[in-house]
Amino acid sequence: MKTWQELLSLGGAYLDGKGVPDAAVAMELLMARLLKCGRGFLSPHLAKVPEERFVAALRRGMARLVAGEPIQYVLGEWDFRSLTLACDRRALIPRPETEELVTRVLAFAKTLDRARPFVVDVGTGSGCIVLSLAREMADGIFLGIDISADAIALATENAVRCGLSDKVRFAVTDGLDDFDEPETVDILVSNPPYIPTADCATLDPRIRNFEPMNALDGGREGLDFYDRLIEDALNVLRPGGGVFFEIGDGQGPALQKRLFNAGFDGIRIESDYAGHDRYASAVRP
Repeated sequence: MKTWQELLSLGGAYLDGKGVPDAAVAMELLMARLLKCGRGFLSPHLAKVPEERFVAALRRGMARLVAGEPIQYVLGEWDFRSLTLACDRRALIPRPETEELVTRVLAFAKTLDRARPFVVDVGTGSGCIVLSLAREMADGIFLGIDISADAIALATENAVRCGLSDKVRFAVTDGLDDFDEPETVDILVSNPPYIPTADCATLDPRIRNFEPMNALDGGREGLDFYDRLIEDALNVLRPGGGVFFEIGDGQGPALQKRLFNAGFDGIRIESDYAGHDRYASAVRP
């Protein structure tokens, strides 16, 4: 009969020995999930002896981590900006870099002279981008689209979970092919697949074996989806509308050239906190 504190120490050492990244943090997150409290509020529980059902659940979670599954999928949820989203293998894990993409879209939205801008998130995945925008913008019309019906199902669940199902709509569609009316969108945002095909085989196994490959593989140079989206963006954006992409490290010059050649203005290539190319944005004249 061990206390939570003993299980925390023993479990962390075991996971660390099995090569699980940030093993101690992973154990704390597993425990916090079981105890339904924040990771910072574990202290009052640590001297207590947990029920066997909690110990069994903890073992199951640890086994999944040892098998290489990301902690986000094991927990079944993950925080993104102000939202806590359901998180599973139907979509990519929401990441901090994408939170900064949302920040850039929000800043641009404040410059628009429109009461209810129309915002489209292409390749919405879990819905993290469009749901955050719907939560943080004063008003707007919000649509998330994805070619994956599984991803759209997850995003729809997250809209309900976050109390945003009345503000955000989702649809299964292949890019912007179903947009019949030109010049209707004010903001187009996307975190598309941008990893070169040859590099996908070298990804961390926790990414390669668990996250959906169709949301990672961006073609031979990692730029296939940008080529398509940039062309389509010219058709759907209103004059003065903005396009915002998350991009891969080193892809900045290629994106800048493509946006320039397409006729966009105000082109910006920006880095993440690590100094890597991460964001591309531009405005339709």
